[in-house]
Amino acid sequence: MNIYLCIIIGALLFEFILFSLSRLLDLQNISTSLPNAFKGYYSANEYARSQDYLAENTRFSYLTSAVDLIIILIVIFLGIFNNVDVWLRDFGFSPMVTGLLFFGVLFLFQDIISTPFSLYRTFIIEENFGFNKTTPKTYLVDKLKSYFLLILLGGFTLFLILIFFHKFGDYAWLYAWAALSTLLVLAQPLFTSVIAPMFNKFTPLEDGELKNKINALAEKVNFPISRIDVMDGSRRSSKANAYFSGLGKNKRIALFDTLIEKHSVDELVSIIAHEVGHYKKRHNIKGIIMGVVQTGIMFYLLSLFINNEALFAAFKMENVSIYASLLFFSILYSPIELIMSFLGNAISRKHEFEADAFAKTSIGTGKDLIEGLKKLTVTNLGNLTPHKLTVWLSYSHPPVLSRIKALDNVGK
Repeated sequence: MNIYLCIIIGALLFEFILFSLSRLLDLQNISTSLPNAFKGYYSANEYARSQDYLAENTRFSYLTSAVDLIIILIVIFLGIFNNVDVWLRDFGFSPMVTGLLFFGVLFLFQDIISTPFSLYRTFIIEENFGFNKTTPKTYLVDKLKSYFLLILLGGFTLFLILIFFHKFGDYAWLYAWAALSTLLVLAQPLFTSVIAPMFNKFTPLEDGELKNKINALAEKVNFPISRIDVMDGSRRSSKANAYFSGLGKNKRIALFDTLIEKHSVDELVSIIAHEVGHYKKRHNIKGIIMGVVQTGIMFYLLSLFINNEALFAAFKMENVSIYASLLFFSILYSPIELIMSFLGNAISRKHEFEADAFAKTSIGTGKDLIEGLKKLTVTNLGNLTPHKLTVWLSYSHPPVLSRIKALDNVGK
């Protein structure tokens, strides 16, 4: 049997089994007794509801991951990639245009399959647990805007990569690496100025105690803020959140309106201090550097597999092409990508602890941040007792009880 086919099938099955085991252990790790830290925050009914929410999402994840696995196996063994490729080649377009159409058709196929699951998650699961505020119209408009951005940004990026590998031979991976690295650096300001306003309305935070305290914190820790906005998160969900965006002096704080409604001023300032901590500790810069390094490794390895006939044979392809090489390598690369995600999540969890410690040190107390974390967890029906394997596999943030414990120990 083709060695590449064995690696790909083995990797797909291993990942499915690993994450299925993680979900099973998560369900078995559910505790019926409320942890002491959350007594007075979760009522017995709400705590049971949070566990129902976890169970419902876990069962749904089993279904979606099983469907994804079955579909990719069918596509590989029936040679559907080849059927799409042969059909598109008959139109006689250039390799670059054919490549764009190849990815476009596959994306459309994948989106048609995934949309019913997305609708069910949004309008059934999230609705049943009181989170969903998205209307069918908003859902449709969001999807159309996503298509537009994907065609514009994704299509442009893919077109550049195809040109590089067609024109520059052995050095193509360096050009592709430089181009994608540039996009990684520009992603934050592009998101802040263009993408985010396409999906949400941002209004300046009104003058008052909250704005004054945020500005006082920023001045105290020497952190320039260009804008403090309130985002209409309630348009889509009752869940609460906040985030920073932007680089250099163009930094923007975006507070979900749902967050402001449910938290005190001091809690909100502590949450902001946590986000400031990420910037002061240069976590954003480290993240970009890590992304650039990973991208370089990926493109170098890709250059070794361009037009690899044995890899194409694993997918029953009649013709080799650079555009199909990109897709098949991405599937072959998935075990490495999985390992990279474990490392990335571990670093991210470390950064969250550091940002929490910064918030406590800069404000002088961790009490308000702990209070804010507890309320956020209750509002979002968060899982208080995730299994260690689940945390290791997929948690970019530490479990809330671990964060509370660490905050209690900061400065001792």
